[in-house]
Amino acid sequence: MLAPYACQPGASRGRLHPERMSSFRSPFQRDRDRIIHSSAFRRLKHKTQVFVEHEGDYYRTRLTHSIEVAQVARTIAGVLGLNTDLAECIALAHDLGHTPFGHTGEDALGLLMQPYGGFDHNAQAIRIVTRLERHYADFDGLNLTWESLEGIAKHNGPLVRLGPDGGSVEADLPYALAEANAAWDLELDTYASAEAQVAAIADDVAYSHHDLHDGLRSGLFDENDLMQLPVTGPAFAEVDALYPGLEPMRRRHEALRRVFGRMVEDVIAVAQGRLEAARPQSVEEIRGMGATVIRFSKPLYQELKAIRSFLFHRMYRAPSVMKERAKVTQVVNDLFPLFMARPELLPAEWRADVAAAADEVTLARIVADYVAGMTDRFALQEHARLCG
Repeated sequence: MLAPYACQPGASRGRLHPERMSSFRSPFQRDRDRIIHSSAFRRLKHKTQVFVEHEGDYYRTRLTHSIEVAQVARTIAGVLGLNTDLAECIALAHDLGHTPFGHTGEDALGLLMQPYGGFDHNAQAIRIVTRLERHYADFDGLNLTWESLEGIAKHNGPLVRLGPDGGSVEADLPYALAEANAAWDLELDTYASAEAQVAAIADDVAYSHHDLHDGLRSGLFDENDLMQLPVTGPAFAEVDALYPGLEPMRRRHEALRRVFGRMVEDVIAVAQGRLEAARPQSVEEIRGMGATVIRFSKPLYQELKAIRSFLFHRMYRAPSVMKERAKVTQVVNDLFPLFMARPELLPAEWRADVAAAADEVTLARIVADYVAGMTDRFALQEHARLCG
């Protein structure tokens, strides 16, 4: 039983290329399955979350991160009476557009692509699911439903603002998103469905939790550091009171699972309160509320800001991490201009696109698609092979 403000599978706006309905899956279940079976999803296995793929098998990758986000999204969506399949679908797809080497690779590719329209991983995810996955006989991409595309595109909120006249758009959209939106209006001036909002907050919950785990494992900080912070400090204190002398690894896990639980419970409580107050009767009312309905409470949001600031300085900008960032930035900085100058080095399946490229901008976007699709491992191997 879905809430009235949930996305109803039977009321989906359908697909850009019409298809027969499945006899045993809803449209959103079908979307989820197509994402899981896509090439881009498999490649997330060897793409950086924080630590580069070769730095250790323990650390999260984009794939394990996406799975954790999907788990959180299903939990929250289920409690709120939302469509768990759609929430899971958006969560699994939200990072498909990431480059090798995480945000470091994206920063490098973004600078290289500035003369050609820039690069944005969220827009690249849309490009992947609408154009770059080429497995089906009748269409490019995965031909996802409108609701899934909308959620991937604007799970973090509206992407354009209407001008004072109500018509002109006051925003420069990434070209990948502008192309998809021109083919099928995703209503980028409104908020997304509650399911998409759940996927967005699940991303925050997942990385806030697992980056603490990975940071402790790496030795960049320790439990004593976390005991000085909000949320994490009380969690460790609670575990010490319940289990004095607990073995260190169990103590760490018990504390951080309490941090995880606090975040999820907070989101659910806030959402239930806001939904009860607004009493939306349709997903369109959710989109038109003018603010997110799925969010952290203000007190917890402020406490999480302190944790994120700690992670930024002690983990994301730690000297050892910055040293690795410099190395992998050079990999991207070497590969992109090399392929621009010698596009014949691209694999055979990319050469038809290269031959059809009418100008340098089109070629650059093809090269960006190729480089962005690389895994950490493959990018390092190709750099060693081609650049020495």
